[in-house]
Amino acid sequence: QVQVVESGGGSVQDGGSLRLLCAASGSIRRIEAMGWFRRVSGKNSDLVARISRDGAITYADSVKGRFTISRDNANTVSLQMNSLKPEDTDVYYCNVAEFSGNYWGKGTQVTVSS
Repeated sequence: QVQVVESGGGSVQDGGSLRLLCAASGSIRRIEAMGWFRRVSGKNSDLVARISRDGAITYADSVKGRFTISRDNANTVSLQMNSLKPEDTDVYYCNVAEFSGNYWGKGTQVTVSS
C-alpha cells in the first residue's frame, strides 16, 4: 500500500499565493507520475498539474502561467500557486500513479476570497 498525504492548503485573498505539498510513503516500487486534481467526484476529477517520472509536465489551461509543479524528491511534489483567483477555490487532491496502482490523498482545502 502507498499512503498519500497533502498539506499546505489554506485561505488567501484574490491574488495571493499558496504552496501545496504531496508526500508518498509506504510500499513504493516505482512512481510513474504524481499530480494534483480538484473536484474529485467518482470519475469526475479535474487535472490541475501533473509531473511524470521522466519529468514531463502537464497543466490545466486555467492554471498555466500561475501554478508550478515541481518534484522535491522521488516521492514528494509541490504545487506553487500564484495569482490565485476565487474560482481556484476547491479541495485539491494529490494522486500518485505507482506501479501497483493509483492512490489518492484525503485532500486539502484551498479558499480564495475576493
